[in-house]
Amino acid sequence: MAATGGLTSTCSIFFPTISMTTAIRPRRSALYMPASNARALEKARTLPADVIILDLEDAVAPDAKKTAREQAAAAIKARGFGPREVVLRTNGLDTAWIDEDLAAAVTAGPDAVLVPKISSPEEVAFVAHKLADLKAPSGLALWAMIETPLGVLDANFIAAAGRDPKMRLVVLVLGTNDIAKETRARIVPGRLPMLAALSTVILAARAHGLDVLDGVFNDIQDTAGFARECEDGRNLGFDGKTLIHPSQVEPCNAAYSPAEAEVAQAKKIVAAFATPENAGKGVITVDGRMVELLHAEIARRTVALHDAIAARA
Repeated sequence: MAATGGLTSTCSIFFPTISMTTAIRPRRSALYMPASNARALEKARTLPADVIILDLEDAVAPDAKKTAREQAAAAIKARGFGPREVVLRTNGLDTAWIDEDLAAAVTAGPDAVLVPKISSPEEVAFVAHKLADLKAPSGLALWAMIETPLGVLDANFIAAAGRDPKMRLVVLVLGTNDIAKETRARIVPGRLPMLAALSTVILAARAHGLDVLDGVFNDIQDTAGFARECEDGRNLGFDGKTLIHPSQVEPCNAAYSPAEAEVAQAKKIVAAFATPENAGKGVITVDGRMVELLHAEIARRTVALHDAIAARA
């Protein structure tokens, strides 16, 4: 991409240790809302989604881009989204709208900007430099959409950019429709043709301490298929899923929330390791099962996620 020429790759930066004490922010459901639709923007304030993505890209026709940008900025400035994380999805780096989109984001102040079709760490750096030039506040985060073959193949280096706070990168988002288009993979139940791409991006995110969200499910009427895909996504390791319709929010939240039995078992494991007789032990027995310190770490995260979700209620 011509716009990124001359920028130094971020993949060679020093890798500091990722803090394990960072507060968990639930991102179970991330709902796209077309910024060109004023009623949708108003409705977004009432929906139980963890994340509202005000969309300037796919959901907006070219002749409506300016109006969408202005409406999104006004909605963000007006606040009123409660605990929901508010994200502005810009147009792509190779479009005529990207500069105005980023400038509007800096002025309006969402929690993050989501940039589509990120295919290299240089593109992450390009956006970060643009935001710095615009004097964006340090709290404005960057989310990157991985939706091209190059983006998948370079996911490790893209995610590694998040090790540098100046890059602002905190979340990777799968663009599964575009991945299917670019790779010619068929979108079928279970998504076996796409499993390698999904797993590659998840591994990259986990290797570098980022959250990662699954792509959208296209058939709004297929509630059973949607539920299966949410379950499959959680089993793979996604933190949540991007959505295209409000009816998908509540079942998605349910799928990505720890079940009560899971939380109860996690609390039992945490409590068992905290007893004086187990102090310093690496392996103990809980309910007749061998439990290691790594299971305690998983259990602590489960409890923390449960508590963070409860705090939103």
